[in-house]
Order: sequence, then structure tokens, then C-alpha cells
Amino acid sequence: MARRNSLKDDWKFDAELPLTSGSSKICEVSIDSISLPASQPRRYFDTQKLQQLKDSICTHGILEPLLVRPLGDAGQYELVAGERRYKAAKEAGLTLVPVTIRELTDDEAVQMALVENLQREDLNPVEETEGILQLLRLKLEINLAEVSALLYRMRNEAVGNINQNVLISPEAQKIQTIFSELGSISWESFVTTRLILLSLPAEILESLRSGKIAYTKAQVIARLKDEVQRKELLEEAITQNLSLSQIRERIKVIRPRKEESESLKYRMQELNHRFQKTKAWDDPKKQKRLEKLLMQIEVILTED
Repeated sequence: MARRNSLKDDWKFDAELPLTSGSSKICEVSIDSISLPASQPRRYFDTQKLQQLKDSICTHGILEPLLVRPLGDAGQYELVAGERRYKAAKEAGLTLVPVTIRELTDDEAVQMALVENLQREDLNPVEETEGILQLLRLKLEINLAEVSALLYRMRNEAVGNINQNVLISPEAQKIQTIFSELGSISWESFVTTRLILLSLPAEILESLRSGKIAYTKAQVIARLKDEVQRKELLEEAITQNLSLSQIRERIKVIRPRKEESESLKYRMQELNHRFQKTKAWDDPKKQKRLEKLLMQIEVILTED
């Protein structure tokens, strides 16, 4: 017997109602008839929260229908919004789920998915940043590089660096409207604090995407230029759940070591240059002393 959600009486299937462009209807469909789109705004889901949602669905059912759009094949649908509910329903063993079926074009489906995800509080900063950029790309009908360039020009004009009437252009006006409608962040703050996220080192960006580390901690760790040290500190911060102050203290210890190492390297290079220039090995008085020092260096370099 098919397992339905516990609120099945709230959803009435109307097979006779035809769908026209922009229209929608609510009904129950087989969860196996729903497929995920090739690209989703969200890539990572908190396993604990997903388990909590699964438990809630087992007890109360799905309280908000999934948004789907019909595919070419009869009775087949593509998920537009509600991937977390979809995954939890699968885990809960539901075979029938409530859906809102809406006729949408490819671009409309992507925009709906982006907006739906951007309105949720648990979206991590990287996903939110990438989602907003994709939404702007679709609304402005330009590529991502052009979106970022326009945002930077808007900011430069806003702070007085340039005066090219960018802020009063139709594209800039549209951007301001989109951010106002989203309500989660201003366009100025987005340019200042979020666009730089996408230029972070790959390992930090990946940790942010997967929710392993907080945005503020990631920014501080990213300041370490040495890749090995940065990766080690990142791993330590995640596994030991280091606080922001603890991360900063560790960086204070790491940086002097790095500076000392660079200083020693420079001094050795400088000494070698002077040694070659002065031809000190031709001086009998210095030769034995230099040989003794070289032997000591050789011993140090051969030590494990």
C-alpha cells in the first residue's frame, strides 16, 4: 500500500484541469515521477537538519507542496523548488507527495529555484552569493563576468571613485530593485563582503560551501599565503572547532616563523653572493675557517 503524507485529505487531485502558461494546480504525484534538474542552486544539506525534517515528515507529513513543472513525457515532472523536502520525503519512504505543478520555461524554472532558495535562512554564504549572481545574470541577460564588473562599477561610483552615471543606468536600477525585493542583503554590502568570497582559495571555498566553517573564520584563515600552513590551520579549525580568537592566535604564531624562515633564506642567498664575489676561498687565512663552517652546514643539512 502506498505511503502518503498524513495530510492527504488537504490535497485533491484534479486531472481534468488543463495547465496553461503561468497557471498551476496542486495535487499528489508519485515521488518516483519527479526528477532533479541538472543544476540546483543548493549543493550541500546539513545532515542533522535533514534528519529532523525527515522525522517531522514522518509525524506530520509535508506541510508545503513541492514546486514542479511538467516534462515532455506524460506524468513526469522536474523539481523546481523544495529539494530538501524531496530528499527528506525519500528518506521517510513516502511514495506520494503533494506538489504544485506549474508550466515554466527553463529560465523561469531556474529563477524560481534561485528565489526560493535565497529566501531560506539556512543557505550558506557561498551558495547565497552564487545564487544571487545567477539571478542577476538571468534578469539582466548578461554573463557572470559582466554582472560582477557592473556591480564593481556601481560601487566605485557610489564611493566617489568614478562618475560615469552608472547608478542611473537601467541595468543598475534593475539590480537595486532585485536586491530590494530579496531583502536579505544590500547590493553595496554584497559587493563589499560577498563578491570577494569567490576569489578565496579552493579548499576554503569548498569548506564554506559544505558548511564546515563559518564565513568570518574562513576569511581570517584565507589571509595565510602559505598553502600548506593554510590547509593545516583550516583542518585544525574544523576538527577542533576553533573559535575566531583561537584562529587569530595561531596565525600570530605561524607568521613570525614564516618571517624568520624567509629572513634566513635571504641571508643565505646574500652570503653566497658575497662569497662568490670576494673569492674568499683564495685567502689561505680564511680557507680553513670556511671549510670548518661548511662541514658544520653539511652536517645540519644531512640531519633528519
